[in-house]
Amino acid sequence: MEFKQVVEKRASVRQFAPDPVSADALKEMVRLAGLAPSVNNAQPWKFVCVTNKELLKKMGEAVHDKLAVLLPPSGAAQNRNKVEWFSTFFADAPAVIAIVATDYAAVVDGVLPEGLTHAQINEMRGHPDVQSLGGAVEHLLLAAVDLGLGACWLSGPLVAREELEKLLGVGQNYTLGAMVAVGKPAGPAQMKPKKPVEEIIEFRD
Repeated sequence: MEFKQVVEKRASVRQFAPDPVSADALKEMVRLAGLAPSVNNAQPWKFVCVTNKELLKKMGEAVHDKLAVLLPPSGAAQNRNKVEWFSTFFADAPAVIAIVATDYAAVVDGVLPEGLTHAQINEMRGHPDVQSLGGAVEHLLLAAVDLGLGACWLSGPLVAREELEKLLGVGQNYTLGAMVAVGKPAGPAQMKPKKPVEEIIEFRD
């Protein structure tokens, strides 16, 4: 598939057919994700592929339980239910890729003046570590399309980050940064309307 076709065909898929996702397909998605640009080429990531149904169920329950504590019972039931579904539907996906990140060593760290920390310069630079994860996730999403699969980028489950990290056995030096649900779409997947290029582009000639 041509690159432009892959980009134009990508859509957030949240309902999947029961067909399993092969280990080879997941490996290829991760291989392509690993080619994404990263700060100082640190490649500060690992990709944990989960296909175990019982583990996915426990992960979904952990998010459900966390939301029950976080969201006030007085809130609108419809909105609460919507938030919960968008945060837990991944439990029914054939596969989930959890992207975990570790700290990176920046070249600028070696020339920082006294009193200016890595965390501070990282914030000043717009969190290039987080930007790096975003690039890797986008590669995952596009790779899924090219393989005839559907995927959805998830941040909602991170409200239960600590609980999910324990379930996934995430290493001490790593932090869960994002999740991607993967599978064969249950039906036609269509991208939601996007703003025209004329509305989002500006020139400084």
